[in-house]
Amino acid sequence: MESSPAASVVTLHPRGILFDMDGVLVSSLGSVERSWEKWALARGVDPELAIHTAHGRRAIETVRLLRPDLNDMEELLWLERMEMADKVGLETLEGVERILEHLPEKYWTVVTSATERLARSRMEAGGVRVPAQIVSADMVTHGKPHPEPYRKGAELLGLSPSECLVIEDSASGVEAGRAAGCQVMATLYSHSLERLIHADWVVPSLEDVYVEMKGDSLEVRFTPIERCAAVAGA
Repeated sequence: MESSPAASVVTLHPRGILFDMDGVLVSSLGSVERSWEKWALARGVDPELAIHTAHGRRAIETVRLLRPDLNDMEELLWLERMEMADKVGLETLEGVERILEHLPEKYWTVVTSATERLARSRMEAGGVRVPAQIVSADMVTHGKPHPEPYRKGAELLGLSPSECLVIEDSASGVEAGRAAGCQVMATLYSHSLERLIHADWVVPSLEDVYVEMKGDSLEVRFTPIERCAAVAGA
């Protein structure tokens, strides 16, 4: 993937974009946290611990970590029902509609830790254009921060991971994208800048990102908050 800095503006030419969903495309934080709080209180788990553990991670893996004694599939289905029913505050995040409006589907997809049913329900409720094919929690053996989800996302687009730009908001998602071999941009929706140190670039939101088609090529322009020290010093 080519990149050419001009002053503080970064310009990339990826061949595909892999978007996380929650916190990148839709504002689902309230629904996620309310559902995990209900689950935690019902299962004798500290709600703050449950919410912190669940961010950017597959629900079934969070259940296995916090209550390994429970039937993980039964808990997953209950959590899925709760989250699908809670649509309060769901909406498209800033900049998303402008980016996706003229972006042909062959150049992007969604790679999410949500189940496919929940992901499609949430994007539809939030007003986000839903791709025909996505990578969801029930399509992988290992969820984020494992690289498998983003490797599958690149494969879905017919690309190598190095040709893809990942857009994430969680530390585990950033780790997954980097481990897969993608370049990673992070937004400041659910995590602090310090927790996103392994991203290649960090921006406040997608409102600060411009994606255009230049013939058959993508051009992505943005001004990062700061280039992470671990990458800049590499």
